[in-house]
Amino acid sequence: MGLGSTAKKIQGLSERAEAMYKQVQELQQRITNLEEEVDDTHDTVNRMDHQLTEQRELLLAIAEKHDIDGEEILADAAIDQAELEGENDTAEEADAKRRREETTAE
Repeated sequence: MGLGSTAKKIQGLSERAEAMYKQVQELQQRITNLEEEVDDTHDTVNRMDHQLTEQRELLLAIAEKHDIDGEEILADAAIDQAELEGENDTAEEADAKRRREETTAE
């Protein structure tokens, strides 16, 4: 093996290393950007959660002023939501079972 082919191999390795280094830098920048976006999203969710809590308290106070049992309404809504989620879970389970049966039949 001559010095020329060794130099070409080293040059090729060097170029690939530079390309990989650039890719790593790009990935680091993307990760940094994603971390910033996650932090912003977290702050937004916390702010919205706080606002939602305030609105709920306000609505309960208004309901109480008008002799409406707001807690009962919230409890009924929670029950309805749980039933709806149960129906969705059952439908998803049925779909999964159907897919397993189709796969087994093939």
